[in-house]
Amino acid sequence: MGSKVEYTRRGARCPNSGILPAMSDPVDRKGLTITGRHRAVTGPHIQVENDVLVIVTQAFGPRGDNLVGISDVTFDGHPAVTIGVRAGDREGLVHVSPIHGDARKRGFTDIAAGTRCELFCPVSRAPLDLVGEVEDGSGARYFAIYLTPHLSRGSMVMISDLWGHYHSRIVDDFELISAWARAHE
Repeated sequence: MGSKVEYTRRGARCPNSGILPAMSDPVDRKGLTITGRHRAVTGPHIQVENDVLVIVTQAFGPRGDNLVGISDVTFDGHPAVTIGVRAGDREGLVHVSPIHGDARKRGFTDIAAGTRCELFCPVSRAPLDLVGEVEDGSGARYFAIYLTPHLSRGSMVMISDLWGHYHSRIVDDFELISAWARAHE
């Protein structure tokens, strides 16, 4: 399966408000450390299984409300992450797989591909925090689902607001875990 790497940006700080800088290259190349300790990226909010399966085990809305396991929907035994979605004049709950790279979802899913959606917390109904533009020419924007109750932009899932645009990213301790997981599949 090859060696494992951990991408680490030590001492990085990011504000918890406003739009983050452009995401064209989110890796701090000068502060990059390759340790081979892939298990070090785990915590109570991220689980690594079978060396390459990344699972979100806790997630929070913009006011700290828990988004994992608020319904009985599961994916391969793991509780879903639930978000509210508004598409035009319709809205509902979408239960997404907590397994990184797994596009399965249940609930309010009869939305045409390419539809811009409003994403909100199903508990507080507050809109998810805007992270920034997705720089792929699609016009999509990233919104934050936080991985800790501290609501830090250093630990979040960035989810796209265009239905069918599967370019979510996981950032943990300011590390881009998504890139690590793809490189080791």
